[in-house]
Amino acid sequence: MFREQIALILLFISRKSSTTSKRLADRKVAKFQKNITKRGSVPETSTKKGYDYPVGPILLGFFVFVVIGSSLFQIIRTAASGGMA
Repeated sequence: MFREQIALILLFISRKSSTTSKRLADRKVAKFQKNITKRGSVPETSTKKGYDYPVGPILLGFFVFVVIGSSLFQIIRTAASGGMA
């Protein structure tokens, strides 16, 4: 008798959990299907506008100064040594 009660309780629990899982699965499928129709329509507010540099303007200016300055220094040095550095 005790085994039969345990079996009935387990059967009841398994049926109840399967309906919950089915309900949850149906909800996820419905959400997925609704999302399919929205693909490709991204709102304008979520896209980034403008250009944002990964470095600041001071660092960029310093980098340009070093590159142009070193190239000018090399040209002057090459011209002063007669074309052979």
